[in-house]
Amino acid sequence: MEITFSLDQIDHVAQQVLAANPEKVILFNGAMGAGKTTFIKALCRALGIDGVTSSPTFSLVNEYVSGSGDTVYHFDVYRLKRETEALDMGIEEYLYSGNYCFIEWAEKIPNLIPEAHSVIDVTVLSDGARKLRFRKN
Repeated sequence: MEITFSLDQIDHVAQQVLAANPEKVILFNGAMGAGKTTFIKALCRALGIDGVTSSPTFSLVNEYVSGSGDTVYHFDVYRLKRETEALDMGIEEYLYSGNYCFIEWAEKIPNLIPEAHSVIDVTVLSDGARKLRFRKN
């Protein structure tokens, strides 16, 4: 699926992605500032998470809980130097928990990603719109 959208359409696009039945582990690719975290925030809203969501750049993982009790994990592994650092934080427990795991900069931990995952590529277009490409692995 490929969608071009403006930021005021982001919540609708997040609902479209969820309606496409993605895998629970979703990798987010895009340049710094492309809107990966912004799109993850929209996905969280679509999943019923009302609280504040933010990039876990320094904590590596943020945990969000929806009003119905569903848990979502949001990872930003940009700062990792080695995959073993992710193992040390127990990332495998998160990835195989059956909960949504949204991962920014997953190319830092390629050998730890479950075979069943989805990928979202976000690109900024010259007019400021975003192009999103969604695929299941």
